[in-house]
Amino acid sequence: MTTELKSSPENLEKLNTNLAKLEELTQRLALAMARKRPPNPAVEAPGSGLFANAISAYWKQAAENPGKLIEQQAALWGQTLRHYLDAQQALAEGRFEAPEDTTPTDRRFSNPLWQTHPYFNFVKQQYFRNVEAMNQALAAIDGLAPHERQRVEHFARQLMDLVAPTNFLATNPDALERAVATEGESLVRGLENLVADIEENRGDLLVRLADPDAFTLGDNIGATPGSVVYRNRLIELIQYSPTTKQVHETPLIIFPPWINKFYILDLKPANSLIKWIVDQGYTLFVVSWRNPDRSFADVGLDTYVEEGFLTAINEVKAITGENKVNAVGYCIAGTTLSLTLALMKKRGDKSAKSATFFTTLTDFSDPGEVSVFLDDDFVDGIEAQVERDGYLDKFFMARTFSFLRSNDLVFAPAIRNYMLGEKPPAFDLLYWNGDGTNLPARMAVEYLRWICQGNRFAAGKMPLCGEKVGLSDIKVPLYAVACETDHIAPWKGSFNGVRQFGSRDKTFVVSQSGHIAGIVNPPNKNKYGHYTNTAEMDHADEWMASATFHAGSWWPAWEAWLKPRSGKMVPARKPGDSDHPELAPAPGTYVTEIPTV
Repeated sequence: MTTELKSSPENLEKLNTNLAKLEELTQRLALAMARKRPPNPAVEAPGSGLFANAISAYWKQAAENPGKLIEQQAALWGQTLRHYLDAQQALAEGRFEAPEDTTPTDRRFSNPLWQTHPYFNFVKQQYFRNVEAMNQALAAIDGLAPHERQRVEHFARQLMDLVAPTNFLATNPDALERAVATEGESLVRGLENLVADIEENRGDLLVRLADPDAFTLGDNIGATPGSVVYRNRLIELIQYSPTTKQVHETPLIIFPPWINKFYILDLKPANSLIKWIVDQGYTLFVVSWRNPDRSFADVGLDTYVEEGFLTAINEVKAITGENKVNAVGYCIAGTTLSLTLALMKKRGDKSAKSATFFTTLTDFSDPGEVSVFLDDDFVDGIEAQVERDGYLDKFFMARTFSFLRSNDLVFAPAIRNYMLGEKPPAFDLLYWNGDGTNLPARMAVEYLRWICQGNRFAAGKMPLCGEKVGLSDIKVPLYAVACETDHIAPWKGSFNGVRQFGSRDKTFVVSQSGHIAGIVNPPNKNKYGHYTNTAEMDHADEWMASATFHAGSWWPAWEAWLKPRSGKMVPARKPGDSDHPELAPAPGTYVTEIPTV
C-alpha cells in the first residue's frame, strides 16, 4: 500500500472517534433494516429464488454427467495450486512482486496495485481463473434449451460480478487507501450513505445513483415553460409555451413511459427533446402520469388506454380545434400507443395522423435480456406481491433493471458511495433514473401475462376495451426509432414488431447507443449516429447489412419526416383555452407527488 497511517496522537484520536461513529451507525443500520417489508424471494432480482431456478439446470447436468464436473473442477484446482505455489516461490526468494499476469483488462481493476502488489494481484488473478472456469462449465452443458441457457448464463454472470474482489473492503485497494488516508472517515461517510439509502427504501437496499440535492424540478431540470391544461386521476396534460411566431397546425402529443417520470425528455435545456421540438415550431403536449398507490389496484391497461391515451388525444383536439394529432410513444407507452391505435382502427376513430415510436417492443417472441425475468418464477412472485400491496413498488422495477447492468448501476456506485464514502454525482440522467414510479396491480399483471409472456398482441388476440386487437390493425404512417445497444427493448425485437404493423408508410431507424442515450441524443452534441434503410423490412440482419449510416442525431431526420405530416403554419397557440385554464405551471404536480402507500 502506498498510503501510510500517521501515528500522531491527533490522528489516533480521530481514528478512534471515527471507529466510535461506525459503531453508532451500525446500530442505526440495524434499526433501518428491521423495517424491511416481508420478504418475497421471487421478486428480489436477482435474489436467491431466481438464482436457484436458473442454476438448477447446471446441477441437473452435473448429476447426469459427474465426470465432466470433476474434470472441470480438477483443472481449476490445478491452476489454483500452481498460482499459489508461484506466489510462495516468489516470496521465498525474497521477491515482493507480482507474478506474470495475463488476465484481461477490466476497468474495475484500474488501481496500479492490482498489477504490482502480490496480494492484490494474487486475488485478481484467482478471481479471473474462477470466472473462466465458470464460463467453461456453462459452455460444456449439453441439452439446454436456448432460453434456459440464457437464464443460466445471465445469473451465473451476476453471481461472478457479485463476488468480484472490488466489492469487498479487504480486497479493494482504492477503499483501503482512502480509509487509511482519512483515518477511517471515508468509512464513516460511506456507512452514513448506506444507512440513508436503506432508510429511504424502508429496509431494502437500492443504491443511490445521483446527488438528490443537485436538481430541482422546474428550475434546473424539467424546466421548459408550459402549463398543465387538463387533469384527471391518471394524467396531467402539459401544453408547452411556443417559442416561434407560427406553428404547424397539427399538434404533437408525446406519451412517455409511466415506469419513470416524463422529464427524461426535458433534462437540461441543452439535451431537452421537448424544448427542441417546441423550437422547431410545433404545438407540443406531453402526458405526465400519476404515481399510483394502492387505490389504483384495479387500474388496468384498458384504463390507461381510455383515461390516458384516448382522453389526452381528445383534449388536445378540443384545445387546438384540430381533428387530428401526431402521436409519440416511448418504451411501454409506445407499446400501449400501438394498442390504442389498433383499437382506434377497430372503432373507426381517425384522430391519429401519424405515430412515432421510441424503443418500443410489440412482439415479445424475443425480448432480449429482459426475458430472464419473464418466466413464471418471477412473474408469479410479482403477481403475489401486487395482490398483497395493490401496486408494484418502484423499488422492484428499479432493482430489476439495475441488475441488467449490475457493474455500472449497482456495484460501481456502491463502491463509490459506501466504501469510498463519496457523494453521488450531480448527473441529471442518473437523477431521473432514481426517480421511479409505482405500477398499478392489475396493469402490471396484464402487461406481464398478456403482452410479455402470452405475446397476445403479436398473435392478434389482445383483449382491449371489448375488442381483440393485433399488430396488423395499425394502419397510420409511422416512424420508429430503436437503439443499437438497447438492453431493455432490443432493436431486432422492435424491428420484428414494426415489420408486422399494417401501415404502408413505415420508416425504421436504428440509433447508436442504448435505451436512453440513443433517444436523448441532441444534434448539438454530434455524439451518436443512426442507420436508415428504405428496403422492405423482411429480416433485421439483412436490413442492417444494407443500411446507410448517418453521423449525428436522428432528431432532424425525424422532424423532416414529421413536417409534411403536420399541416400548414398557423399563429402560435398559447397554452389552454377558456375551457382549459392553467391548472399549474409545467412540470405540473403529478411529477413530484409522493403517493400514500
